Amino acid sequence: MQPASAKWYDRRDYVFVEFCVEDSKDVEINFEKEKFTFSCLGGAESIKHFNEVNLYSAIDPNDSRHKRTDRSILCYLRKGESGQVWPRLTKDKLKLNWLKLDFNNWGDSDDDPEEEDLSSFEKFSQMMNNMGGEDRDIPDVDGMDDDGSQDSDDEKMPDLE
Repeated sequence: MQPASAKWYDRRDYVFVEFCVEDSKDVEINFEKEKFTFSCLGGAESIKHFNEVNLYSAIDPNDSRHKRTDRSILCYLRKGESGQVWPRLTKDKLKLNWLKLDFNNWGDSDDDPEEEDLSSFEKFSQMMNNMGGEDRDIPDVDGMDDDGSQDSDDEKMPDLE
């Protein structure tokens, strides 16, 4: 038996733990208030994986769940106290070789919770709308002034030899 490698990240109401086991079989997850256990058979060799995690804070075991794909098992741990920031997944400050922080999905605690629900397109649209202003001057185009004269730096360049 060996622990499955995993990534985790924190959000406002949930903590997510993704166990990276391809072709998993016989997945068993037991959610408790202060800890959870994970076990499965994985890969072509059907290696037995087992992880036990004593959690940083309490969760709601009845509202926690998991989703299995061909490449991983994602656990949704419903926080017992919504909005509480978890600086780490485990109760103890131990470095676990099988556990990493998922920086791609980590949400900054200073972020607006409403913004978390916006799609990338909506964020981009908001940004573009906020950039424009009705009273802004349009920049000069092609180096021409309003009177049609050229700028002094528009003189003909000498030919290269």
